[in-house]
Amino acid sequence: MAERIALLGSTGSIGTQTLDVISRYPKEFKVDILTAATNVKLLTEQARKFRPGSVIISDKNNYKQLCDNLSGTGIKVFAGQDAMEEIISLSSVDVVLAAIVGYSGLRPTVAAIKAGKKIALANKETLVVAGEIISRLASSSGAQIIPVDSEHSAIFQCLAGENHGSIEKITLTASGGPFLNLPAEKLKDVRPGDALQHPNWNMGDKVTIDSASMMNKGLEVIEAKWLFDLEPEQIEVVIHPQSIIHSFVHFRDGSVKAQLGLPDMRLPILYALGFPRRLPSELPRLDFKDHFTFTFQKPDPVKFPNLSLAYSALSKGGNKPCILNAANEIAVRAFLSGRIRFTDMPDVVEHTIENNAYIASPDLASLEMTDKEARETAKNFVKKIQNCR
Repeated sequence: MAERIALLGSTGSIGTQTLDVISRYPKEFKVDILTAATNVKLLTEQARKFRPGSVIISDKNNYKQLCDNLSGTGIKVFAGQDAMEEIISLSSVDVVLAAIVGYSGLRPTVAAIKAGKKIALANKETLVVAGEIISRLASSSGAQIIPVDSEHSAIFQCLAGENHGSIEKITLTASGGPFLNLPAEKLKDVRPGDALQHPNWNMGDKVTIDSASMMNKGLEVIEAKWLFDLEPEQIEVVIHPQSIIHSFVHFRDGSVKAQLGLPDMRLPILYALGFPRRLPSELPRLDFKDHFTFTFQKPDPVKFPNLSLAYSALSKGGNKPCILNAANEIAVRAFLSGRIRFTDMPDVVEHTIENNAYIASPDLASLEMTDKEARETAKNFVKKIQNCR
């Protein structure tokens, strides 16, 4: 029987690529639940094509429109965060692909983990914000977490059949984004449209900006700590502009494993959905005659301070990564709307980290409070930057 899929965040970049993968395997996968935040038009189109049992729109203001759009289809329509969590918990789906971007993806993912579902995790913020709690919940519920991020999928694949104690360290690769070779002094003049021109990957706006600022790699460092039970000093980052080698695992005997592939998110999506099977595909193949030069370089911590901020938050632990994530979400939104410069984003993050209370062992309630307070601090600092211009 086809595995039943709940796709959280179906209208985003990962969500639409997941549906492309699912459409290629009608005998393997069946969409059972689709969710979106506000994009009623695209959610309607997806629901009419894939015929899930239920669709959920987070914004209750769009509930009536979605009901009208799907009238007569037999598809059940729900609205709101609470409904999403309840339906995911009670549903009989086999796999929950968590693709909601940002902090808003935490609660639905927690609900799926508590229910013991298999989680294909594309929402890195879940582990960034609440890694220790998530790890504990997954252990107690038996939920299996399969990473969808290309770098973490690469590490996961390299570790198949290996003993955890044999790991010396891992190396996450980064493309360097669109500004890798741009002089640091010119970063203050880049515009959102420039930052959204990623050289290799097709991603949503938030992730693309994070890639340009290296925050995406910082968040992935924190995520890797919890996914693979590593210490911060066991996780390093290297710039690999070709984006063909997706990450490395270094073993204690001196051996190194790497996972390679074209920069196409459908590959790690397919791997996560099909795991532990490796399904055949007609996706484009890597041909070394076309990709015979691999280069590497160290990240520039002065040019891209976000990576250092992420390592610092990880080392301090507690609610610091939550503060980092909240501040970054506000900073990215402010940059995309033209209210601050590209180079202001790390300043917003650093100021917010330094000006919010530290909690050593937060629970979900205190993390929710931390997130709200950090966002307010970040918003106020954004206003201060604007007023100084």
